[in-house]
Amino acid sequence: MAPDPQLRPGTLAVTAGRPDKTPDAPLNTPITMAATYVAGGEVEYGRYGNPTWTALEDALGALEGGRCLTFASGLAAVATVLDLVGKEGKVVVPKHAYTGTIMQLADLEARGRLTAEMVDITDTDAVVAACDGAALVWLESPTNPALEVADIPTITAAAHEAGAYVVVDNTFATPLLQRPLEDDVDLVVHSATKYLAGHSDVQMGAIVTRDDELWAVLKGRRDLVGAIPGPFEAWLTLRGLRTLHLRVERAQANAQELVRRLAEHPACEEVRYPGFGGIVSIVLAQGEMAADLLCRKTRLWVHATSLGGVESTLERRRRWKAEAATIPDGLVRLSVGVEDVEDLWDDLRTALDGCVG
Repeated sequence: MAPDPQLRPGTLAVTAGRPDKTPDAPLNTPITMAATYVAGGEVEYGRYGNPTWTALEDALGALEGGRCLTFASGLAAVATVLDLVGKEGKVVVPKHAYTGTIMQLADLEARGRLTAEMVDITDTDAVVAACDGAALVWLESPTNPALEVADIPTITAAAHEAGAYVVVDNTFATPLLQRPLEDDVDLVVHSATKYLAGHSDVQMGAIVTRDDELWAVLKGRRDLVGAIPGPFEAWLTLRGLRTLHLRVERAQANAQELVRRLAEHPACEEVRYPGFGGIVSIVLAQGEMAADLLCRKTRLWVHATSLGGVESTLERRRRWKAEAATIPDGLVRLSVGVEDVEDLWDDLRTALDGCVG
């Protein structure tokens, strides 16, 4: 069923990607477990398409305002976008970004495939200058885990003037809080593992674009490489998407209240929050040891990587060797879930009290 473009995002999250409303039709798109199809149609083989993927792609495309392709993981989506860059092409990327993206770029650069120029995404003039000669400008806004915000419209205009594509990783903001395609961005990437699926039980990636030719090129790459999602994972992600607006609303409300309280706690030297979403980063005054202690001492908050689930998680990001050296040793990224905010604060405050020097 084609989505109504006049519907608001919360309604689209619930209604897009549903079967036609014919008598006795299922209300939800069923899981189609098929590797082989009867010849003569548009699909032919399981690597080229699946009705369950299509339903999810229709729903996410409606939310972002473009055409969607889903992938086996967020990094599979990232790799497919980076394949657009010709040999020795330049990619502009934030120095603070998802480590998987940075590691892919480092690997491609080491093999002579492309060059990567890292920038401070908050220095718009410097980013605009870096666009000269670029093939692709990669943006995260907010960045992971520094939570810096980019001037997407200004950077996009400069990149296009330089002849570069612009991609925004919209995993943190989700299409409920930010729709980069409306700012003339060429591509939006998601780790659907995070907020879109929302229950820490799926790995999935997605790319959305308004450019039909670009969509066809990316679809061809997915067909060829085979980085396709499983139908069950697609079904779980679509089911999770139905409550995206509720989860984001609750997580954001919790995050905003926690930010207010964290700013007053003596263990916190700095609280980073872009003003929206459910991700908060805190820098502990006592540094690395205090940050590790905090992650061990919480009872409700779960020490785990990844983010965007219904449960609240936290981790010291510099425990990963690939994390940027400019991220403070004492930075702890909080993925705020949908639990009662008073319980979240009681647990966090008790653990933080033990981190005061």
